[in-house]
Amino acid sequence: MATQTQPQTLKGFRDFLPEEKRIRNFVMGKITEVFELYGFEPLETPTLEYASLLLGKYGDEADKLVYTFTDNGNRRVGLRYDQTVPTARVLAQYRDQLPQYFRRYQMQNVFRADKPQKGRYREFTQCDIDIFGSTSPLADAEIIACTYAAFVNVGFSKIVLRINDRKVLFDALQPFATEQVSTLSMIQSIDKLDKLPQEEIVKELCDKGLRAEVSQQVLDVVQAAQPTKNLQQIMDITNNLGVPKEAMQFSPFLARGLDYYTGMIFEVILPDFPMGSFGGGGRYDNLIAQLGSVQVPAVGIAFGFDRMVEAVKTLGIGQQKCNQLTVLVTVFDVSLQAESAKVAATLRAKNISTELYPSADDKLAKQFKYAAKRKFTRVIVIGPDEVVRGVVQVKTMETGNQQTLPLDDVVAQLKTM
Repeated sequence: MATQTQPQTLKGFRDFLPEEKRIRNFVMGKITEVFELYGFEPLETPTLEYASLLLGKYGDEADKLVYTFTDNGNRRVGLRYDQTVPTARVLAQYRDQLPQYFRRYQMQNVFRADKPQKGRYREFTQCDIDIFGSTSPLADAEIIACTYAAFVNVGFSKIVLRINDRKVLFDALQPFATEQVSTLSMIQSIDKLDKLPQEEIVKELCDKGLRAEVSQQVLDVVQAAQPTKNLQQIMDITNNLGVPKEAMQFSPFLARGLDYYTGMIFEVILPDFPMGSFGGGGRYDNLIAQLGSVQVPAVGIAFGFDRMVEAVKTLGIGQQKCNQLTVLVTVFDVSLQAESAKVAATLRAKNISTELYPSADDKLAKQFKYAAKRKFTRVIVIGPDEVVRGVVQVKTMETGNQQTLPLDDVVAQLKTM
């Protein structure tokens, strides 16, 4: 006889119960509001793509993390690994239908056959904005400004945008490049400076083949670098778009480890929640062509959505909106369930979030316990006396205060919450 197994998720995958899902919806909604405000258009791509589209685009190691299989039509397919490669396909496939300067936002789950560990999952949400087709510093500034506005809209009060230009790094590091240690290899080491002390970076550069004094020179030269003219222009435009100068921090050591960046690069730091970067991106003018598509310059960023959610929970941002439902309408008994239904319908018609208790058999005490557990802000009772008088009883759950009011007054009160 087969043993009954305990129901559980696959390793590396997650369920989001209502309380957690409400927080995620809150964060996603606040981000989306800003993306739409800045003129970005929504895009969705299929969960499955041809495996040939996905493989060979991310490198040998990353290719091992792409979920691939043969479907029932004997086609080799793969789960979406990121949102960049599918978007490259969209740019090529719909060239005649997309505007010259296509700006899109995309918020979908991606899948990676990675080893699960704390903070790393096999399915997670990516949140991207990009502007395609423009090499102007205006496009770079729009991406930075939209990013800052999105974090502000979620509710974060302290936001630091670390900004650099790949040209700063290439100009500083090119004189130190050797056959053994390329400029890109040095950049990959420098990119670890936010996690490791300088002496460990010096040691890593030495291990790669640079002499100790040269390794230290590399760090000294980068530290003394100044913004390029192009980067200064981007930062000035970003300031004109409403981002405070003090929120932008020129960071010559910022490298962004990915090789495909060609110009401005930046990342988002939240000083109140020191958990590393909450988003990173920059200009990548050659990547779309490398992915087998047309030559399309691009600039964009990917938000660390799961980290943002963790920060929102820890800092208590928007918790009342995230975790509390508005109104529970109780059902006094079977004979009055139609009256309760009418009250619920009236509140919903006024766009007030309302749940009608789904049973006429439970006593009011049980319904109030249910309301407390579900964290409703208000509970409405309509019994025989209230029906006769044309009023309802409203209990504020946080304070225990109870009032008897006409329903119109209740609506006016709730609309001010």
